Amino acid sequence: MEKDQKINCTVSSCKYNNHQAQKCSLQSIIVTPVEGVTTQNPDESMCSSYDNE
Repeated sequence: MEKDQKINCTVSSCKYNNHQAQKCSLQSIIVTPVEGVTTQNPDESMCSSYDNE
């Protein structure tokens, strides 16, 4: 894994999204599985660090 990895984000309703830079302002995020979803596509996970503005 790359040192000082960045998290890009375009979820405008999340309070941690730096809208101008399209970057997450958190040091790290928590990604969790979506229960009962086994599509082998991105919809199997979600950002649990999301917090509405």
